Amino acid sequence: MLDQLKLDHILFIDIETVPQYSCYDKMNERWKSLWDRKANILARNQETPDELYNRAGIYAEFGKIICISAGFLSKSGNQWTFRIKSFYGHDEKKVLTEFSELVNSRFSDTGKALCAHNGKEFDFPYLGRRILINQLPLPYILDLAGKKPWEVSHIDTMDLWKFGDYKNYTSLDLLAAAFNIASPKDDMDGSQVFGVYYNEPEGLERIKTYCEKDIATLAKILLKLAGKGSFEDEDVVVL
Repeated sequence: MLDQLKLDHILFIDIETVPQYSCYDKMNERWKSLWDRKANILARNQETPDELYNRAGIYAEFGKIICISAGFLSKSGNQWTFRIKSFYGHDEKKVLTEFSELVNSRFSDTGKALCAHNGKEFDFPYLGRRILINQLPLPYILDLAGKKPWEVSHIDTMDLWKFGDYKNYTSLDLLAAAFNIASPKDDMDGSQVFGVYYNEPEGLERIKTYCEKDIATLAKILLKLAGKGSFEDEDVVVL
């Protein structure tokens, strides 16, 4: 079935998220209480809610999206080109609005799809939740209400790699290595995003570049899974 994918009809995405505050103490009492309850569930080695707060960004209720990189493939002859557009900034509502405009204008037609690594468990639901929290219209391609499974246009490379093995977790970096694709984590990894964002003056630009490397790697992996070749770094165009 993968060889039948219309690869130029797919929008590849990756999101970067951080906790809404730079530290635990900056939350008001209501949010501290709610995080304390969450942290009590997460704690394994007597960690305090303060010590666990760096993980708050992975939960849509406690985090925010600071960057969405979106990319799409095109082909001329036998050569693939991958174009990337990033939406990023401190104003999450603006980031989500601009991303939604792209999705609604170019990727909401029948036959169009979104692709992410671990997207079904993270990127797609996180985007939907934060869009609603920001009181924005939910793009059709992210709205699952009332849709039958075959009507959901979401591709997840981690899900494809499981082959039904639902206890399996394979990171993007590990899957890239398996296909002999260069690591996108040459500068930083996801665990460092929180610190880079809140502690480095130019951290957001660094995070944007990291996010763009991830989706270029994602596209290369899907091409490998589909047996459709690949592209080189010089074939990536950042818009």
